Amino acid sequence: MTVIAKTDMRRPAQPAPMPLWQQVFQAVQAHAQHCGAHLARTVVLVPYAQLMAEAQQQWALHAPDGFVPRLETTRNWAQQLGGFVPQGLDLALDVARDSFTAAALLERAGLGAQAAMLTAPLLEAATQLAPVVAALAPAARPAWAGQQRAALGLAGEGGALRYEAALARIALEWVVASRHASDVLFEPGVRQAVDALVVLEGFQADPLAAALCAAWGARALRLPLWQEAQDQGALHAASGPPVRLHPALDAEDEAQRAAACVLAQVQAGRVPVALASTDRALVRRISALLEGCGQSVRDENGWTLSTTRAAAQVMAALRACAWNASTDAVLAWLKHLPVLPEGALRALERWLRRSALGQWSAALAAPPQPARPELAGTRDQVEALRRLLRGDRPLAAWRAALRELLQASGQWPLLEADPAGARVLLELHLLDAQDAFLDAAEGAGRRLSLAEFTRWADDVLEAARYKPATQAGRAAEVVVLPLPQLLARPFAALVLPGCDEKRLQAAPEPAGIWTPAQRQALGLPTRAALEAAQRAAWACALRQPSVDLLWRGSDEGGEPLLASPLVQALPAARCAPAATDPRVPRSVAPAPVARPQPQAAALLPTQLSASAYADLRHCPYRFYALRLLGLQEVEELETEVDKRDFGTWLHAVLQQFHDALQAAPTPDLAQRRRLLDAAAQQAQQALALAEADFLPFAAGWPQVREGYLAWLAAHEAAGAQFAQAEVPARQPLALAHGALELVGRIDRIDTATTAQGRSATLLLDYKTEGSSKTRERVKDGTEDTQLAFYAALVQGGGPDSALRAAYVNVGERGETQMHEAPDVAALRAALLAGIREDFDRLAQGAHLPALGEGSVCDWCAARGLCRKDFWNA
Repeated sequence: MTVIAKTDMRRPAQPAPMPLWQQVFQAVQAHAQHCGAHLARTVVLVPYAQLMAEAQQQWALHAPDGFVPRLETTRNWAQQLGGFVPQGLDLALDVARDSFTAAALLERAGLGAQAAMLTAPLLEAATQLAPVVAALAPAARPAWAGQQRAALGLAGEGGALRYEAALARIALEWVVASRHASDVLFEPGVRQAVDALVVLEGFQADPLAAALCAAWGARALRLPLWQEAQDQGALHAASGPPVRLHPALDAEDEAQRAAACVLAQVQAGRVPVALASTDRALVRRISALLEGCGQSVRDENGWTLSTTRAAAQVMAALRACAWNASTDAVLAWLKHLPVLPEGALRALERWLRRSALGQWSAALAAPPQPARPELAGTRDQVEALRRLLRGDRPLAAWRAALRELLQASGQWPLLEADPAGARVLLELHLLDAQDAFLDAAEGAGRRLSLAEFTRWADDVLEAARYKPATQAGRAAEVVVLPLPQLLARPFAALVLPGCDEKRLQAAPEPAGIWTPAQRQALGLPTRAALEAAQRAAWACALRQPSVDLLWRGSDEGGEPLLASPLVQALPAARCAPAATDPRVPRSVAPAPVARPQPQAAALLPTQLSASAYADLRHCPYRFYALRLLGLQEVEELETEVDKRDFGTWLHAVLQQFHDALQAAPTPDLAQRRRLLDAAAQQAQQALALAEADFLPFAAGWPQVREGYLAWLAAHEAAGAQFAQAEVPARQPLALAHGALELVGRIDRIDTATTAQGRSATLLLDYKTEGSSKTRERVKDGTEDTQLAFYAALVQGGGPDSALRAAYVNVGERGETQMHEAPDVAALRAALLAGIREDFDRLAQGAHLPALGEGSVCDWCAARGLCRKDFWNA
C-alpha cells in the first residue's frame, strides 16, 4: 500500500513555483484545454508518492485560484478507486500471505521438499515480474503469457540451473493468473470519468503508466521530468558551485564527516538538506549522530522493521521457545519480560552461568542450589511461558499463541505503546484474532512447526519497513531519501555519503534469477536501463545548489575501496579543492587518573590460598578487587573446550588412574594403558565434555598417555611411590595482628627419597603448559610461590623436614618431565615470612596499589576497575 507522503519542509516564501514545475503545469493546462477537459477531471501521475504533496504545493503557487487536477501515483489512484482484496492464489505483494501461496505453488510443482530454500527467490521473482504483467490489460495477458512461455522454454531443465528455470516458469504462471490492484484502471468507467491524463516520467520507465497512456490515446500526455530538469539545469550545471569531495578513512569517519556536513549546511541557512541514502546502515549512523546534536531528521525511506528493538524482542521470544533453545537465547528474552522480577532474573542468570548450563534443556534437568529453592520457581515460571508455543498448529493458531505469550509475559502493552512495536503487531497480524485476508491464503491452514512459524515471522519483519513519525508542527530541516527521489524537489543542499565503488555503482547489477535474455524478453529492467537511470539520478544530484560527496577508503574488514566511478568521472571544473574536515575541533583538557591505592584493613580474609597470594604478589589491587571485594567476571554460558578444560580433565584422569592402580597394582604396561584410557573416558563423561568439542585434545591423547606412562615407569624406578591425589590441606599461621589459615588442594603426594637416601615426602603439581614455562617457574626461586605454598600446607615444621616439591609437566607432544624446586624448605620459610610481613602491613593500613606491570595486566579481570589505560604516570 502506498501512503501519501506529507511534506513539511521549511523553505523561504516563493513568489512563483520552481521553473520546472511552472513549465510542467503550463503543459498540463494546455493539454487539458486541447482535450476540452476540466481540470477537476484531469489526472496527473507522478513517478513516486513523495512527489504528490510537492506537486500540490507547487500548483498552489502556480495557480492559487481555480480547480486543481488530481495528482496521484498509479498505485494510489487504483487504491482510491476500489480496495483490492486478494483471493485464492492471487499475488498480494504481502509477504505474510504470499509466502504461503508460494509454498503451495512449489508443492504443486513437485518442489515441496525444497520449499524452505525456494520460497524467498520465488517471491522475489514474482514481485519483480508483477509490474510488467500489471501493465497489461487483463484481456491481453493470456496471449502475452503464451509468447513468454515459448521464450522461457525449457532452459536449464535438468541442469545446474533447473531450480532457477522452474522458479521462472512458476513466477510467470503465478503473476499472469493473479488479479492485480491496478486492474481497475483499465475499466471503461475509469476512462469515461477522466477526460485527460498526464504522466510525469521519472528516471525509470513505468510500464503501467505507459500502458495507461496507450489506453487513453490522444487524451494522454507524457512529460519526462528529467528532460525538463536537464533543460532548466544546463546553465546551473556549468556555472554552479563546485562539488566538495570528502574522502574518509572508514565507516565511522565517513558518518561523522557526513553529519558535520549536514550541520554546516543547516547552520548556513541552506535548508532543507537532502541526505541521500545509498547505504542504510551508514545513514542510520548519521541520523543517530544528528539526533544526538538535537537536529531533527525526517526519514522518507525508513528502515527494515526487523532491525527495530520491538521486532528483536518478539523474535527473541520465538527463539527462546524453541525446543533446542540455548540458555543465552532464553536469557536474552527474559531480560525483556516485565512479569519477571529483576532480582529473580539475576539470581537465575547467576546460577546458570556458574553451572555452565549452555542449553536450556540442561537447566531444566539440573537441580537448583539447595540453599536457593526460589530458583526452581523462577525456572518453572519461565518454562510455563515457553510451553505456550509447543506443538504444531496452523498459522491462525500460532498467531493466537504468540499473542497469548506476549500478553502473559507482559510484553504486549509495551509493544502497543511503542510505534515500532505497534507496527510489528500489525505486520504479524496479531491485532485481530481472526484475519480473513491471511487465513484464506492458500496453504495457511497447514500445520507449521515453531521453526517454520519463526521463519515466517522473520521474513515478514524483514520485508516490512518502519518510518518514524515526524514531530507535528515542526518543519524538517534534514530529509533522508533515496537518490532518485531528488527529482523535482527544491532542496537547498545535498549531502551524499557512500560514494565508493561498492555502494554507488555506475551500472548496478539487476537482482533476481532472471537472465539478461529473459529480462529483455519479459520487459524487465536491464542492466543498461539501470545504468541509464543511475547516471540520470547522479546528474540530477549534481545540479543541487550545494553538494557534498563522501566515501570511505576501507571497508569493515580492512578491504581498500576506491571512489565510485561516477565520482572519478567528475570534470575537474566541478571539483572543489580538497575539502577541509567539516568537523569542528574542540579542546579537551587531559584528565588522567591516579593509580588506585585502596586500604582494606577491615576486609582482610581469614583464609588464604596459593592463587590468592599469587594475586597479591603480582598486583595488590588485583587482590583487593577479586579477593577482598569478591568481584568476578560474568562467566560465558557457551564456551569452546580450551586448554584450561584440558588441564581440569587431565587432573581428573590422573587421579582416577592412580587410585585404580593403587587399589590393584600392576607393572604391566598394557594393563596400565587400559586403566588410563578408562580413566580418560570416565573423566570426560563426568565433566560433560562433548566428543566433537574435545576432539582436538582426544586426537593427541595417545601421545600424552604414552609419554606419561614412560615417565611414571622411570619415576617409580627411582624409588618414588604414589600415596595420595587431590589432597585438601590447611595450616594455621600466626600473625602479629591476628591469625590466618592457609588452605589449598595438592594435586599429588608421593613417597620418595632424598639425594642422601633419606625418606621424603614429594609434592607434585601437574602442568599442561609449555615445558620451558614450567622450567622458568623453578628457576625463579622465590618469585614462584605455588610449590612453597604446598610445602607450607603439608608440614609446618622447621627446615630439617625431609620434603621435596616439583612440577610434573605433562606435554601434549608425548613428553612428560619433572622439574623439581631446589631447597623447598628454604623457599617455604621465605614464603611464610613474606606472608606474615605482607598481612601485618595490610592490617596496619598499608595501601594496595595497582602495579600495572608485566603480562599480568594483559588478561586481568580487574583492568577495567584500575583504569590502567588512563593513569597519569
